Amino acid sequence: MSISLYSAASGMEAQQTNLNVISNNIANVSTHGFKKSKVEFQDMFYQVPKTVGSDAGGNLLPTGIQVGSGTQVVSTAKVFTPGQVTETGANMDIAIIGDGWIKVQDANSDFLYTRDGALKVGPDGQVLTSSGLTVVGFPAVPNGTTEITINESGGITYSNGVDELGQGVLTLSRFNNQAGLKAIGGNLFRETEASGTVQDGTPGTPGYGVIQQGFLETSNVNIVEEMVNMILAQRAYEINSRSIQTSDQMMQQVGQLKR
Repeated sequence: MSISLYSAASGMEAQQTNLNVISNNIANVSTHGFKKSKVEFQDMFYQVPKTVGSDAGGNLLPTGIQVGSGTQVVSTAKVFTPGQVTETGANMDIAIIGDGWIKVQDANSDFLYTRDGALKVGPDGQVLTSSGLTVVGFPAVPNGTTEITINESGGITYSNGVDELGQGVLTLSRFNNQAGLKAIGGNLFRETEASGTVQDGTPGTPGYGVIQQGFLETSNVNIVEEMVNMILAQRAYEINSRSIQTSDQMMQQVGQLKR
């Protein structure tokens, strides 16, 4: 009888984690470049009172008895499908159409990666993210710049309306297993051993997306889908709770048999 209690409790705990992930997805529905997460479940160990294939008086048992002990969350995997691309008209806004990441550098000189292309120009002309991280490979904006052009291949040209003040190329980064990237908040991801070594390349070449100036990639969260997932998680939590109540009532009935 106690197995049902622990199995149902594990189901409630798993659905609580599921609800936490769904809530985070919904909270970031308007976050630029956000990639939603999904919860993956796994059944737990089994008690085996009778093993399949065992010998029962000279006969081979075609089936056995296996009683599961519940479920557990095995991973919360990021879903890297592209989000919708919306036009902003701002010269420093860029969207990646296809695969690839913008490489940035923090104050510790560590490389991080983002899909949030809402870029800004710092006081010294350095191109920064909204949180102040330096965009790697983006040349500093010269004084007197009146026009910034970024083409699909990452080519960057600055001009003052008469003369070209400088140019450069913005590269993109990719990984063999981007699901292995570690999300650290702030629209940023960190390379890990599971993701593989970063590979930098020119936008538009095989394996890399293209740059779209004046656009931003929105979150890939589908609010309707997340609302449905929330309802399913709530119902699963309620049913597991009902299982605990039913098991408790059955144990009470057993206890009353002695009276």
